[in-house]
Amino acid sequence: MKVQHKSSSTVANTKNETNLFSSLLRNDLQESLNRNHIDPVTLSTFQRILLTTDGTVTDILEAYLFEQIRVVKLSEQIVALDRELPLMDLKKGTEVIVRKILLQGKISRKNVIYAESIVVPEKLEERFRNALLETKVPIGKIWFEQRVETFKEILDSKKEFAGDLANYFNIDPSDEMLSRTYRVVTNRQPVMMITEKFPESYFLKKNV
Repeated sequence: MKVQHKSSSTVANTKNETNLFSSLLRNDLQESLNRNHIDPVTLSTFQRILLTTDGTVTDILEAYLFEQIRVVKLSEQIVALDRELPLMDLKKGTEVIVRKILLQGKISRKNVIYAESIVVPEKLEERFRNALLETKVPIGKIWFEQRVETFKEILDSKKEFAGDLANYFNIDPSDEMLSRTYRVVTNRQPVMMITEKFPESYFLKKNV
């Protein structure tokens, strides 16, 4: 059996592509990918967009899939933190909303992203807080509708086994998922931290 080796030129080209792409990223994005050994060149274009975008994920998904996206709430509760959360500048005992949802095609009923978030209600305007708790409108659309200025700071990106999330995507628990965690800042205060996950096998081509 012949073993095929990559030519030195192919390896060099791949390295050059990685270096070029990394040079285009904000520092927080680049550090996040590097820390978890995720080479952006090995990802599809849309996977890279989902892991690095500062835009509204729901709108991006709808444009890509040509389908409206709806929120399926898995759980949502107000809890007191049992420890400090330095990334959010929160002390032990602070009340937060812990929310777990799926982003799902409205027609296809296909789950495309799992997301969990920690939200600080006391830092949100009442109108935003009510929309978050009482409706099934995606967070990004609430930001847009209420003209809330936000900045997303990427904290982490990684690959991990699907585990218990596999059932939501009809994959095996041993299949890998790509994820990113980011902090949302408004009025110079961190107001929520969100982790989004999707199967590595998704978004490789036009059809999920």
